[in-house]
Amino acid sequence: MKSLKELYKIGKGPSSSHTMGPQKAAQMYADRHPDAKSFQVTLYGSLAATGRGHMTDVAIIDVLNRVAPTTIEWQPQTFLPYHPNGMCFRADASDPWTVYSIGGGALSEGEGVMGEGDAIYPMTTLTDIMNWCRDNGRTYWEYVKECEQPDIWDYLHEVWLTMQRAVERGLDAEGVLPGPLGLQRKATTYYVKATGYKANLQSRGLVYSYALAVSEENASGGTIVTAPTCGSCGVLPAVLYHLSKSHGFSDQRILHALATAGLLGNIVKHNASISGADVGCQGEVGVACAMASAAACQLFGGSPAQIEYAAEMGLEHHLGMTCDPICGLVQIPCIERNAFAACRALDSNLYAAFSDGHHRVSFDRVVEVMRQTGHDIPSLYKETSEGGLARGL
Repeated sequence: MKSLKELYKIGKGPSSSHTMGPQKAAQMYADRHPDAKSFQVTLYGSLAATGRGHMTDVAIIDVLNRVAPTTIEWQPQTFLPYHPNGMCFRADASDPWTVYSIGGGALSEGEGVMGEGDAIYPMTTLTDIMNWCRDNGRTYWEYVKECEQPDIWDYLHEVWLTMQRAVERGLDAEGVLPGPLGLQRKATTYYVKATGYKANLQSRGLVYSYALAVSEENASGGTIVTAPTCGSCGVLPAVLYHLSKSHGFSDQRILHALATAGLLGNIVKHNASISGADVGCQGEVGVACAMASAAACQLFGGSPAQIEYAAEMGLEHHLGMTCDPICGLVQIPCIERNAFAACRALDSNLYAAFSDGHHRVSFDRVVEVMRQTGHDIPSLYKETSEGGLARGL
C-alpha cells in the first residue's frame, strides 16, 4: 500500500474520479505535447455518461486549452476493459494515450497506479495489522507511524485544517448549488435549527450540518479532502469536527484518528476499490463511513478489535449501495448520504464500544464482499445516471 498522502488529496470538487483525475491526466498529456496545434479527447463509459454533470470536460479543457484548442468526444456506451472511467488523449490526431481515472484522483494505464510513490506498508489486510497491534501492544496509528516518513504528521495537519475550513465555509454559505437541479444549500439551516434542540438531538443535527457543509462545498467546486473520494468527502470531516468541538479532543489525537481512518481507506483502495464507477457508492460513502467509524472508536479509547468492528459495521451496512446521481451531479442523493453516513459512523462506534470487539465477519471479509458485489452490480447503477434514482431525470 502507498502513503496516506495518496489517499488524502487536497483539491477542488465535485468528483475525484471525474474531475481531479481527468484534470491531472490532461496536465500530464499537455506537458508531453507543449507544441501541439490541437487536442482531441475521447471519454468512455461512466466518465462520459456523467462527465458533463461532474464538469469533466471543463476540467480537461481548462488545462489543454492553454496549449491548443481542444475537442471532447463522448462515448458513454463504450466501456474499455480495465475500468469504466477510460479516456483517450490525442495531440494533432496522433500519439493516442489511453488512461483510466480509477478513484480518489488516481490514474492508471491499465496496471498499477501512476504518479504515486512506492508501496510502504508491508501488511495490506486489517487482520494482519490488528495482530501486529496485539503482539506489540500498539494501535493502528502507531503502525502508520512505523511505515510513513515523519512528515506525514505535517501533511495530516494540513488535511485537518482543510477539512475544518471546508466545514466552516459551508456553514457560512447560502444560495443554490450549481447545475440544473436548483438545489438549495442546507448546511446553515440545519446548523441553526440544531442549536435550538436539547443536547441529544442537537448533537445529531450538528453532525448533519457539518457533513452537509463539506459536501455542498464539494458540489460547488470548493477545496476539500478526498476521504476517500470527493463524493464522500463530508463524512469523516463531520465526525472529526463534531468530536473536536463537543469533546475537546486535541489536534494531536485528531491527527492520530486521521491516520487510523486513512489506514482503513488504504486497505480498501488496495484490496478492492473506492471508485463509484467500479463498485458503486458502497466504495465511496460506505468506505468513508468505515473510516469515520474507526476514527471515532479510536478517539473514545476503543481497542484495536473494537476499532476493527466499528469499521466493519460502517462498511457492511452500506453493501450493495448503488451510485445513481441525478443528472450526473454530486448532489442527489450524494449529499444526504454523507450526512446519514456520518451519523451511522457514530452509531457504529457506540455499538462496537458496548462489545468486546469479537464478531463473526471480519473487516477484510466485508472488503472482499464489497468488491465482488460491486462487480456484480449492473453498470447502469454505477455512476452512469442511467438507472435508479437518476432514471428519467
